[in-house]
Amino acid sequence: MALSASAAASASGAAGRGSRAEKVRRIFERFDTNGDGGLDRDEMAALVVAVNPRVKFSDDQISAILDEVFRTYAEFILPGGKGLSLPGLLRTYDDGAGDVDRDFLALSLPPLESGVKRLRSKQLRRTSSIDTINGSGGAGNNNFDSFSEAGWSREISGQADSASAAAPWDETSRDYLTFVKELAVLRTRADASRSREEAFDNHIVIGRALSEHRLFRDALASFRRACELQPTDVRPHFRAGNCLYALGRHSEAKEEYLLALEAAEAGGSQSADILPQIHVNLGIAMEAEGMVLGACEHYREAAILCPSHARALKLLGSALFGVGEYRAAEKALEEAIFLKPDYADAHCDLGSALHAIGDDERAVQEFQKAIDLKPGHVDALYNLGGLNMDAGRFVRAAEMYTRVLSIRQNHWRAQLNKAVALLGQGESEEAKKALKEAFKMTQRVEVYDAISHLKTLQKKKSKPPKGKDDGQGEETFLVVEPSKFKRVGRKTTLRQDLANALDIRAFERTTKLGRCNVELLRKEMNETDVPVSYSGTGNPEKSIRKAALEVVLRRLLSFLKPDTFQGSVKAINERILSVLDASGSGRVDLGMFFAIIAPICSGPVDNRKRVVFDALLWRPASEGSRGQIRRSDALTYIKLLRAVYIPTHGASDMLEMHGESDPTMVSYTEFLEMFNDPDWGFGILSTLVKLEDSDHIRHGRHTCSICRYPIIGSRFKETKHSFSLCNRCYSEGKVPSAFKLEEYRFKEYGNESEALLDKCMCFNLHSKKLEADT
Repeated sequence: MALSASAAASASGAAGRGSRAEKVRRIFERFDTNGDGGLDRDEMAALVVAVNPRVKFSDDQISAILDEVFRTYAEFILPGGKGLSLPGLLRTYDDGAGDVDRDFLALSLPPLESGVKRLRSKQLRRTSSIDTINGSGGAGNNNFDSFSEAGWSREISGQADSASAAAPWDETSRDYLTFVKELAVLRTRADASRSREEAFDNHIVIGRALSEHRLFRDALASFRRACELQPTDVRPHFRAGNCLYALGRHSEAKEEYLLALEAAEAGGSQSADILPQIHVNLGIAMEAEGMVLGACEHYREAAILCPSHARALKLLGSALFGVGEYRAAEKALEEAIFLKPDYADAHCDLGSALHAIGDDERAVQEFQKAIDLKPGHVDALYNLGGLNMDAGRFVRAAEMYTRVLSIRQNHWRAQLNKAVALLGQGESEEAKKALKEAFKMTQRVEVYDAISHLKTLQKKKSKPPKGKDDGQGEETFLVVEPSKFKRVGRKTTLRQDLANALDIRAFERTTKLGRCNVELLRKEMNETDVPVSYSGTGNPEKSIRKAALEVVLRRLLSFLKPDTFQGSVKAINERILSVLDASGSGRVDLGMFFAIIAPICSGPVDNRKRVVFDALLWRPASEGSRGQIRRSDALTYIKLLRAVYIPTHGASDMLEMHGESDPTMVSYTEFLEMFNDPDWGFGILSTLVKLEDSDHIRHGRHTCSICRYPIIGSRFKETKHSFSLCNRCYSEGKVPSAFKLEEYRFKEYGNESEALLDKCMCFNLHSKKLEADT
């Protein structure tokens, strides 16, 4: 007969307790050599030595340990010098004086231990000879202390393991193949145990032994076998997840942790101790996949279950920082430090959060605390360099980046930022050398472009145009008010419109939504079943938690690598979700979210607008409306759209002017009129599309008169003095300081063909004028 969930959990707990007692009994019987039912001092000494094979005890140490045991557990000491009873030994394990599984491991598998030791010794000899040949000096180059904690726990205890990567075993060597054969014999022996429970215990023991020696692939096979024997037991799923994470198989690790979580929640109080750690490791696995919002939920749950879990709070703070929630990150990290004042990584991340909110004085203190606790803390040194750079302290910044490079010679970002810091000091030659070193490390095109630009500036410095330098060979500029910029022709983009469109385009690039086909949003709406809920105002919504929205985003942006996806989620959370979830409920109206991102997804403009309308139709408030939406919903959408993308344009006043409670319905055609309105709608979309289409357009040898970069996109030519500006400098109102005018007249050229055609037309007009004059 099938057991209910509670009965199954109870049976599992009872089996766990019985298994533990059975292991203690077998340990006891092995060392009760005279069979008198007790462990005397000699027998206890043999037990202590046997379960600690890697420790060399002195006689005094053994004597002190035995004195403590016999004094603490005096009530379990049998008369006549027989020693500690079986219940007494069980009590020592219950009190945490020993680890039953570890001790059972040490006693049950001497062939495995000896096999691993033999394999390791040969591997170390081989590695040592390679180190000697390469001149690496062996342990002298171990920089483990320079890194933040690894972010995952090998064991239930939750201790960090900075050397978590799998050992570099040569799996093709004869030694390894011999070891695998010996391991197969042990597994066969485990399967032949007297009961299913005993076979399960033996496979767990084998897996733990292999994990301790970082043989994660082999350990995984043992834990998988244990999962088959006891599918509802927490331990094999948890440890299999740890092995998978160590092997870099993060998605599979997440699935194992989810199974462990399911088993732990069904196990009730029996699994209470391991539950926080499952949440922590599950969060870490999700972060490795780029799912930071989801990770936050699990770190938060771990901290709720175990308020003294400093590591859960630190990881929560770091993840919150990663999605741009700096105040919440500050609070979590301060709590972690309160629980563990010497937590260097928490101090480092708190410094980053404080810098993000503008509290640089405290940020410097926190970075310095991290460095004091761990002098080679790369992240703290690098971030302190960034803070000094932002503050214009270029000498101090360069010093920090130099220290980073002394610890991690291949840190290309530190090398690149060092170049920028040197440039800030006026050390152009040294900056160019640093840039070249950075390019050697990474071969990234942006570093190459930076080198080319620096060369251009140096040429400009050596031959400054007459009347256009500031005494140091570098051109200066003026920033003029918008009213002084006049357009030649209606096709020339307004300066403020271009500034707004450039900002939206930058967001589009950061989030990578510009590479997401808008039709995927329609597909999500057709295939996603979201239950209707009710907001605080009582209106029906298809709302989901932010973590669930992150899963939807992962499907839409499946082409992104995890770290890039993290950056995308951070930007979306800061700019869009902060508006849609202004109350901080943690829930988002999915239909409204789709409508907000549709204009910046890829695809024809008409398709984007249609998907916007369809997303608003998809919301419960528009169901049964026969292809129409309420005018009030359309106005609410446009208000939110402008609040997200054009926050400086008085969007808060819009509803007062247009009416918020209008009960009338609008068709798609009427909605387009509202959407395309250049003043109160989103007419800026046409300018955004122009930027998208001109990303790869260059204008021959024309460079911007301000920034000196080659002009990409539109070129804005001042018609009277013939200087040209790029998109960015035109939008910022910059003009060469040599030209101080009452007004500037600009004409926009989308490409050089337009410029050439315009030049020919001007020439023809000039020729006709000359003919008329003659």
